[in-house]
Amino acid sequence: MLRTLMCDLLDIESPVIQAGMGAFTSAELVAAVSNAGGLGSLGASQRTAEDLQKQLAQLRKLTRRSFAVNHLVTTLDEEAFALTLKAQPRVISLALGDPGLLVKRAHDAGIQVMQQVHTVAQARQAAERGVDVIIAQGSEAGGFGGMAVTALALIPQVVDTVSPIPVVAAGGIADGRGLAAALLLGAQGINIGTRFLASVETPIHPQWKQMILESDSEDTVKVEVWNDIMPTPGRGGYGTVPRSLRTSFIDEWQQHREKAVREAERLQNEIMAARQQGKIHELAPFAGQTVGLIHEILPAGEIVRRLVAEAEEVLRRANKFLK
Repeated sequence: MLRTLMCDLLDIESPVIQAGMGAFTSAELVAAVSNAGGLGSLGASQRTAEDLQKQLAQLRKLTRRSFAVNHLVTTLDEEAFALTLKAQPRVISLALGDPGLLVKRAHDAGIQVMQQVHTVAQARQAAERGVDVIIAQGSEAGGFGGMAVTALALIPQVVDTVSPIPVVAAGGIADGRGLAAALLLGAQGINIGTRFLASVETPIHPQWKQMILESDSEDTVKVEVWNDIMPTPGRGGYGTVPRSLRTSFIDEWQQHREKAVREAERLQNEIMAARQQGKIHELAPFAGQTVGLIHEILPAGEIVRRLVAEAEEVLRRANKFLK
């Protein structure tokens, strides 16, 4: 049985966390992950407080197991955060900025805090804020992430810096080999998004899922122009930049960033309209470099089970290197 100290801390069976991908999560997805023994995460960003309340109510019906609610520091909705505190999830996960007093507010409500970082300095700051778990995310990751440091280099540095705080690995992980590698680097578990985007329960357009299956790692790009068009969350917090599969929209505006700044309002309206119509994948289908490892759409619970089973097998086979 694959279990780490973090599992005891978060009251989960397996060291697998589904990333809090904003409105691209749902109660059904979160419950499927949690019921399989991992930690499902309901994203609060790009979601109204009313919808968040609805999703939380549905989630309570679907699982009695631990789950997290994810908030972005840079675009924090105070009403949504208050609803989260009232809902009493096991964990509040935070990203894209200094968590500040949010940690104390969560602790005062009896809720643990998990903070995502992209550099050692950010990890040190999060530790000083008193967070319970730190996610060290490499630049390979999809969605908003750091530009410079890959997971293989970042994870052990963060582990060394914040010990004994548990560290969770993110970026470049989509199968059990990645989970095993993360544990050997000193992490207590993994936080993954792209692999769960290609799951049955994830509420995104089927074409987005198909794009993930058909893409190679080099088909993903850092979309620096996104922060020219949308001033947050990247420019408002840790200076993150989203990673996405390439589209004609991205190719065009990456080459004309100054023009994108001038036309930001029009492009923002175009992006918002695409989100509302469920067609954001036509402009920017966020995904990480692990797309090259993903070849089928699976139920989220099956993804958790396969990750753990594969990691256990890899770790057993690793014994052959010891003489």
